[in-house]
Amino acid sequence: MPAVSPEKLVALQRNADEVRNDHGKTSLTDALIATNGIISPKLAGKIRYLDSRPDEQLRGITMESSAISLFFSMSRKSSPEAAPQQKDYLINLIDSPGHIDFSSEVSTASRLCDGAVVLVDAVEGVCSQTVTVLRQTWIEHLKPILVINKIDRLITELRMSPGEAYTHLSKLLEQVNAVIGSFFQGERMEEDLQWREKVEERVAAAAAKEQEKSERQSAASINGAHSEDLPDSLVNSTNGEFEEMDDEDLYFAPEKNNVIFGSAVDGWAFTVRQFATLYEKKLGIKRSILEKVLWGDFYLDPKTKRVLSSKHLKGRALKPMFVQLVLDNIWAVYEATTGGNKGKGDPVMVEKITKSLSLTIPLHILRSRDPRALLMTVFAAWLPLSTALLVSVIEHLPPPAVAQASRLPALINASPGFVHVSSTVRDAMIGFKTSRNDPVVAYVSKMVAVRASELPENKRKGNATLSAEEARDMARKKRAEVTKAQAAANGEASNGVNGITEALGNTAIGNDSDDIDATVQEADDPEHLIGFARLYSGTLTVGDTVYVLPPKFTPATPRALPEPQKVTVTALYLLMGRGLEPLTSVPAGVVFGIGGLEGHIFKSGTLCSQLEGSVNLAGVSMGSQPIVRVALEPTNPADLDKMIAGMRLLEQSDPCAQYEVLESGEHVILTAGELHLERCLKDLRERFARCDIQAGEPIVPYRETIVSAAEMAPPRDKDLPRGTVVGVTTSKQVTIRLRVRPLPRPVMEFLEKNAGAVRRLYAERKAEEDLRRGIENGADEKTEVVANGQIDAVRSDLLSLKDFRKALDEVFVEQGPSETWSNVVENIVAFGPRRTGPNLLIDSTNLKVCRRFLQEESETPISNSQTDPSLNIITANDLSDKIAYAFQLATAQGPLCNEPVQGIAVFLEEVSVSTSSDDESSTRDNLGRLTGEVIKTVRDFIRQGFLDWSPRLMLAMYSCEIQASTEVLGRVYGVITRRRGRILSESLKEGTPFFTILSLLPVAESFGFSDEIRKRTSGAASPQLIFQGFELLDEDPFWVPFTEDELEDLGELADRENVAKRYMDAVRVRKGLAVKGRKLVKDAEKQKTLKR
Repeated sequence: MPAVSPEKLVALQRNADEVRNDHGKTSLTDALIATNGIISPKLAGKIRYLDSRPDEQLRGITMESSAISLFFSMSRKSSPEAAPQQKDYLINLIDSPGHIDFSSEVSTASRLCDGAVVLVDAVEGVCSQTVTVLRQTWIEHLKPILVINKIDRLITELRMSPGEAYTHLSKLLEQVNAVIGSFFQGERMEEDLQWREKVEERVAAAAAKEQEKSERQSAASINGAHSEDLPDSLVNSTNGEFEEMDDEDLYFAPEKNNVIFGSAVDGWAFTVRQFATLYEKKLGIKRSILEKVLWGDFYLDPKTKRVLSSKHLKGRALKPMFVQLVLDNIWAVYEATTGGNKGKGDPVMVEKITKSLSLTIPLHILRSRDPRALLMTVFAAWLPLSTALLVSVIEHLPPPAVAQASRLPALINASPGFVHVSSTVRDAMIGFKTSRNDPVVAYVSKMVAVRASELPENKRKGNATLSAEEARDMARKKRAEVTKAQAAANGEASNGVNGITEALGNTAIGNDSDDIDATVQEADDPEHLIGFARLYSGTLTVGDTVYVLPPKFTPATPRALPEPQKVTVTALYLLMGRGLEPLTSVPAGVVFGIGGLEGHIFKSGTLCSQLEGSVNLAGVSMGSQPIVRVALEPTNPADLDKMIAGMRLLEQSDPCAQYEVLESGEHVILTAGELHLERCLKDLRERFARCDIQAGEPIVPYRETIVSAAEMAPPRDKDLPRGTVVGVTTSKQVTIRLRVRPLPRPVMEFLEKNAGAVRRLYAERKAEEDLRRGIENGADEKTEVVANGQIDAVRSDLLSLKDFRKALDEVFVEQGPSETWSNVVENIVAFGPRRTGPNLLIDSTNLKVCRRFLQEESETPISNSQTDPSLNIITANDLSDKIAYAFQLATAQGPLCNEPVQGIAVFLEEVSVSTSSDDESSTRDNLGRLTGEVIKTVRDFIRQGFLDWSPRLMLAMYSCEIQASTEVLGRVYGVITRRRGRILSESLKEGTPFFTILSLLPVAESFGFSDEIRKRTSGAASPQLIFQGFELLDEDPFWVPFTEDELEDLGELADRENVAKRYMDAVRVRKGLAVKGRKLVKDAEKQKTLKR
């Protein structure tokens, strides 16, 4: 097909009904790109056009999302009787990665699309990444199309018959639909629970109202309402029934034409509709009927040509219609061309097939010795991949106007402050208004780094060569820049005589000219960031000014700090895979690139033409969180500024990467996995920092906790309960008693799950306090303060204060009757660390020193130690915030290896302030001196109470999924066991020789795991690692043998390795902490070399 000009694609952007936005896979997209003349059809599936990075081509996987706009023309009938009309379509295709380390790219791409092409391997089936992609399409309300790819492997590798392949494909389809069904069922169960709670609230409210009414009537008259009678209003309030939803349209079914069968590497694909059209005249059955019976338990009677169900077979051994009419023919083509199981093709059979299908094959292909060339040519003429996929996309996926009407109401209602979104903005987005007068709303999903030389404005049109004058002028400028750079490096003035003489001497034409040109080229080719965006309403033109809404923006307080910035759009681009085409304006419903946002958008953001009543679309849920941390440093210390600037640029351009500076001064980058880390380091060295960078050992996160073990050391103080610490501050003025206890595991899991609700509650509490202080300073500060509390306040999926208290109280009640956990929820003072962690500070003092965190506004503060501030005496209440701060410090850095603490409850039992004989020491003027003492004392006491129990480390764990054949199963088990992994399950995929192994693997042992698996299995197995959370390592890092049996078996030195101690000591060494029992020199003798 001839190449399609960018002007043609731009013209199609104006007709929104002929636009489709979806994302698919690389090898599959090559066949689609070939239809536009961008690459040769012979190279489709081999060139991987959208994998523009060299490392993507080298590894054969996609690492970054790429977008391309494709043109497609087809004939369509407006009605069954009407004549077919030729229609042109524009398809905005985004190719996203399939590796689990880059699932954040899938998350960012999904918000821009209206539909998704989900690929499933016909042999491997549903993998963990398949579930992740399907979940993302469900969350974003995308309409999916299922492509069952690599069916050729069933023929060539597994040697299946058509009947076995049909059974295998049926089970595979059931697995995919089971995943969709689990999403639907979970959502409906949650909605059912919410409906029941609302009904109970309405019933309770109606009953209370009727009771008040009956009491008033009984007081006025003896003939009042009987309490046994149920009032009409109460009956009516419960009549609203739960609406059942039909889930039939959610599932994949070939008869609905939302399932495509194909092989991207061989270039063929088909839907049931294609074969229904093919057999319509031959069998004399209507196409609409054939579409319904070609898949399923339907059979064709060879004599009567009638379709039979399984009930009417009467014992006859007939093949299903899908096998007889579809798969048998495809298997026949493989046997005729490549030989199939026989290993040699049959030219006579090829000629027979081409004649029956009316195909014309060139003679040079028929005479070719390459059987695959003949195979691909036959399929390209009979079942072209591009036709099946593009027709399905156009017919099944909705245009932007239809998609936005169904998707955007839910997205807008999930945005911060959706109640305050202007009706004009809401109607423009949902109604898909595209005129210049309508408000402009666009979502930027990520920032893409592009070299300056690759921008359209910096490219010469038609690849024209430089003229002689232009070449001389460019060379003159380069020499001047090199001269200035060398003079600055030597510390000399650029206009000095010596400097000019030396520079002219150094710019002689010779061997160094190439190095100079390379240096200048690097300096002249910086990285620019352009936005990867989708326009939802209005029309955006170069030169327009729009507001960039920050991630925490809410329309409730649009002018709150940080106030949204107004930026000018400097450029608009049509995304064409490896290149960009300039645009002057963009209508709604189009995926495009936008310039001018560098420095204004960090990772993602929303653009809006108006500030009041605008909508904040930020908040895409990422598929993977960064877990692997690595400290970086430049090889040359002088390049530190370049490295920092490069890391900041990398953080903006990568949706998942994060950059932070530790307290020790280390520059750390956080990535999703080992492969993601390799890509980030490569980009830093070659693109962003452009200097040599050294990476340290990966920094793996741990958690510290305590348990009540059967064998523990006796308590420190025999007269006190375990975990209790009593002491005074340095000045002997404040006495503190507290007790540390392990938190029940269900409570810890509940707090981890609802960390967002705790964060929201804290933000609201802080906003109230700041507002109370800010009223005295005027309305401006009030506006700023209210905004700070709007972080998560409007997210509908977070529990309210009342619901959170109720749910947490129920979790404590489930632990059984216990005096320890009774009335705990009412006395919670703080959560930690960082005010949201799974640790509790509980005030169990008699005087109720600290303020309750979960106390509602209507409740009066419980405190018996309030004193008049005018007395100028320090009380225990004055120290409450210091105690809470010490709790945050103690839980942020535990006593084992300064890692965050998880799963402890700190009971504050007594705080008393003694009045000294020196009256001045008890006044409020000396509160600053006591602040440091109280914080240090409480922090040390919590650590001592922590160590009074049996301490444990919690390891970060990966969930590992591996598909391996029987031959390499033992080697896979060996690698997993050697790295302290644990096998969870092992299941054989029916009809295949492959096992699916699910296991848990510590993140600390995962580095190099993928490479080792591939080496041990000769590439036959490849793992998928997903961060699963933290798991307790049930081993005391301080354990030493002390019983007679242990001393006899292990000796005083404990010959058995203490894994927990090894992990703990490694972290302490990295952090520069003291390691107990570490010997720097084991043998003080003279060391000998290996040669001697």
